[in-house]
Amino acid sequence: MTPRPHHCTRRATLLIVGCGDIGLRVLRLLRGRWRVLALSATPQRLPVLRAAGAWPVAGDLDRPAGLARLAELARLADAVLHLAPPPPAGDTDPRTAALLRALAGCRRLRRLVYASTTGVYGDCGGARIAETRPPAPQTARAQRRVDAEAQLRRFGRRSGVAVSVLRIPGIYALDRAGGDPRERLRRGSPVLAAEDDVYTNHVHADDLARACAAALWRGAPQRIYHACDDSAMLMGDHFDRVAALSGLPRPPRISRAQAAVQMSALQLSFLGESRRLDNRRLKRELRLRLRYPTVAAAFAAGG
Repeated sequence: MTPRPHHCTRRATLLIVGCGDIGLRVLRLLRGRWRVLALSATPQRLPVLRAAGAWPVAGDLDRPAGLARLAELARLADAVLHLAPPPPAGDTDPRTAALLRALAGCRRLRRLVYASTTGVYGDCGGARIAETRPPAPQTARAQRRVDAEAQLRRFGRRSGVAVSVLRIPGIYALDRAGGDPRERLRRGSPVLAAEDDVYTNHVHADDLARACAAALWRGAPQRIYHACDDSAMLMGDHFDRVAALSGLPRPPRISRAQAAVQMSALQLSFLGESRRLDNRRLKRELRLRLRYPTVAAAFAAGG
């Protein structure tokens, strides 16, 4: 069931920041239940957002001086869904800082949900981890997320806004550009040999959108949730499973030494971290029932 807005006497207003694929999926879930403002830095996306049922707002978090309109409209927001990633360089997230400055005068704001990454944990040696594990980022990309989380949680403590954080692993869906796991198989991209392999975690894009909606309804203040499915498999086994489900060849297996020669630094960074995520808090506290608990379930449903 799609969560209902947390205000019963009127239709609540939601501001979505960074309304890409996941934001559009959230829009479809909440259409008619919330009034939605959607911030976009790309003028060409404004008609897409309008057609999806949002009130599009032009603004670029990399140009804070031009966010006066956002600050004005944000005063209408009861809740914010922050889906915008940090910039591609640096150790901090100035985009989140710019957003929080724009939200400073919001008196109606009661809830903020941030989409972070499970990369904040770094390498856990394949251990099963809960949300209580301290962050230990090993890349600048993950450090920027840690900084964003810290900024938002400080904002929540100062303002009384209930800030919830969703830590998200790899997002996939058969209809998601760049997120269809079959694409990697078609390219013939290798995976690590069994003795070098790492555990990987995933979430279907539709279940992630539902997790965002559930957090807007039930997320607790200063609370972190693992937004992931039930499967925690070795990466090679995961793609072997996708191959079996889709009738494609299994990916070639290579050693870690070979990967160091063949793969980019970004690709290698994902192969240097192994962890298995505990999602019981997501299901118990947010009461989310996954539609796609495994990749097999997604293929069976054609999604």
